[in-house]
Amino acid sequence: MFNIEEIYSVSDYIKLCKNAIEKNIPQCFVQGEISNLSKPSSGHWYFTLKDKNGQVRCAFFRLNQRKIQFSPENGMSVIIRGATTLYPQRGDFQLIIQQMEPAGIGNLQLAFDQLKNKLRIEGLFDSENKKEIPLFPNTIGVVSSATGAVIRDIIKVLKLRYPFAKIMLYDTIVQGENAHKKIIKALKVADQSKHCDVIIIARGGGSLEDLWAFNEEDLAREIHRCSTPIISSIGHETDTTIADFVSDLRAPTPSAAAVSATPDINTILYNASKLKQYLYDSIKQSIESRKTALTLLKLKIIDPSQQLLLNAQKLDEYELRLLKLNKSVVDDHKEQLKHLFSQLKALSENFIKMNQNELTNYGNSLNLLSPLNTLSRGYTITQNEEGKIITSIKKIKADDLIFSKFHDGKVTSKVIKKEDN
Repeated sequence: MFNIEEIYSVSDYIKLCKNAIEKNIPQCFVQGEISNLSKPSSGHWYFTLKDKNGQVRCAFFRLNQRKIQFSPENGMSVIIRGATTLYPQRGDFQLIIQQMEPAGIGNLQLAFDQLKNKLRIEGLFDSENKKEIPLFPNTIGVVSSATGAVIRDIIKVLKLRYPFAKIMLYDTIVQGENAHKKIIKALKVADQSKHCDVIIIARGGGSLEDLWAFNEEDLAREIHRCSTPIISSIGHETDTTIADFVSDLRAPTPSAAAVSATPDINTILYNASKLKQYLYDSIKQSIESRKTALTLLKLKIIDPSQQLLLNAQKLDEYELRLLKLNKSVVDDHKEQLKHLFSQLKALSENFIKMNQNELTNYGNSLNLLSPLNTLSRGYTITQNEEGKIITSIKKIKADDLIFSKFHDGKVTSKVIKKEDN
């Protein structure tokens, strides 16, 4: 028979095991490969850490992830430091992770490589997105710390190299937690002010941790959004940050950034001197060429008095030619006019004769048709007092005056009597 005092409930048994494990197994480092990674909305990470001979469940709670810069992935080899425990609800043996590092590569370095690859794929490093640095900037903005040696180095170089440019410092912290947020704020002010022709983002050298603010994704995207050309100068020549890749130009040192942002005054003066000499020689050559051309033109110029005599002689020649031409034209026109007059006279005589004949014929025809011709044969035309022709005896009354027209005169009569046929 079982001793009732030796029987445990499942939860008591698991609690006993949990206490035994937590008291007897200290926190330790374990290396393995991540699999079955789960990232729920709570922000906690759950995965299995395994090697070829075994596996253990792991839980990485959100509050413990604050120092993690990289993003864990399935298949990634990591070293974790965690506390061993049991999960009572499932009775699972698991590790509660306190710290995690990539195996063979540092946490920050892996985060750097991951972000670099991500932004490269998005095109933030592409050359076609790079803005040109102006040749002769009037104002140079510097985003850096006011207390560091960086700004002093930049000012020193610019005073010697290009003292014409105005320098505007946008002070910010360049190291520490949330430093990238301060840098972004200063960069926005510099870019949106529209005062700067070019902006230098700079800080001195340091470890990867010291320079990490310049590897933050938010800062990289802000640099990419800027409308002002950006020159990055972070750390020493061997240091490289994400800001360097996304900026329009990378300088190995802050002093080199000042050099990259400006032309050299000595080079400008030298080129100006060469240009001055070139212009002097060009002007001198042009003057000599025009002098030669002027001399040739002078040789072609005729003395005004001689030209006047020559023109007078030509005028006389033209006058003689015109007189000869006019006489010839007049003579020709006289002959033509005489000939035309003769033709006109002949045509006129023929026209008159022809019209006289036609007129005679028309007169004869008209005479034949004329009432007067009829009257000459003994007929008369009788009219009343109103001048209307009387064509019937019915239109006459006794005592009316009538007028009879003969071919050679007119007779007035008074009607005494009328008789019908």
